Amino acid sequence: MRIIDIREITKPIASPIRNAYIDFSKMTTSLVAVITDVVRGGERVVGYGFNSNGRYGQGGLIRERFRNRLLEAEPASLINEENDNLCPHRIWAAMMANEKPGGHGERSVAVGTIDMAVWDAVAKIAEKPLFRLLADGKKRDANPRVFVYAAGGYYYPGKDDSALCAEMRSYVERGYNVVKMKIGGASLAEDQRRIEAVLREIDGKAQLAVDANGRFDLETAIAYAKMLRAYRLFWFEEAGDPLDYALQAAISEFYPGAMATGENLFSHQDARNLLRHGGMRPDRDWLQFDCALSYGLVEYLRTLDVVHQAGWSPSRLIPHGGHQMSLNIAAGLGLGGNESYPDLFQPYGGFPDGVNVFDGHITMPDLPGIGFEGKADLIKVMRDLAA
Repeated sequence: MRIIDIREITKPIASPIRNAYIDFSKMTTSLVAVITDVVRGGERVVGYGFNSNGRYGQGGLIRERFRNRLLEAEPASLINEENDNLCPHRIWAAMMANEKPGGHGERSVAVGTIDMAVWDAVAKIAEKPLFRLLADGKKRDANPRVFVYAAGGYYYPGKDDSALCAEMRSYVERGYNVVKMKIGGASLAEDQRRIEAVLREIDGKAQLAVDANGRFDLETAIAYAKMLRAYRLFWFEEAGDPLDYALQAAISEFYPGAMATGENLFSHQDARNLLRHGGMRPDRDWLQFDCALSYGLVEYLRTLDVVHQAGWSPSRLIPHGGHQMSLNIAAGLGLGGNESYPDLFQPYGGFPDGVNVFDGHITMPDLPGIGFEGKADLIKVMRDLAA
């Protein structure tokens, strides 16, 4: 058993939208295929992965560094002898050989992309859905019913309040009971008007979350916190720079409602520092670490250990990214749910075909691996890479 090739292609996921910090007009993602010599059901097993939106494709790092380390490794060193399968932990260690600690920047995205493809292959070799493989490994029952919320509400050229409200209404009509919109890309007064328009539109049929994408300095963050506390929001997300733990801690003094952050923290060490110094409250706040951006599931398991040691439940984690990898982690390891982009970043986001949202939840289908084969537009692109 061995990995015979790793292929990467950088694909556009551009859209004329923006949040408080960046626009997505030139956004890309890396699509990866990990090709093995294992055959299941008469076909060679190929694992697929890609990185989440908001961070660009990592083709250079993947092709020049991490791919070569795996292909040059002794095949037996990447195998789990106990179950005669590839070992994601050994593969991760081989990718990170000769890498200094710290500096969790773009390399965490490159490693996370390959790691996703590795876990897809491992579950396919085991002939199980990944969420069931993960639950079995932890000797727990998998729960295929996963909470999902609809993320959108971006700033868009010519998009007025009526268009924003129509977007949010469409998510509620599709079964979501939590919707999220962007703030921080306009004045406080304008954002307050947008929020109130959406709240009138959804009229109690769903809860609203708001996301500032790390835009605010302390003074502005406090001003927004004072404004937002007048509304019963699902959460107030990423008020300031993700590494400014003092700012995050200070905001908790002004905002008693739920806050969320973590999507731009890329290691278990960063997660530990957030929980030590960020003033996060385990009874109400949410953690949004995204395995596809933070060295993959192997590292995410270390992050879950840190979360547990800090006295948090895994049910307070709702990952960023809107991809099927995090859906499997949520179902297999008991997370609180997952983000969803119903209309954006296709074909990479969303659910397998025929999976619908009911009362804010989806039910995972029993597809081997991560389940990419159940999404026709996505698996076509993936198979083109592996062909």
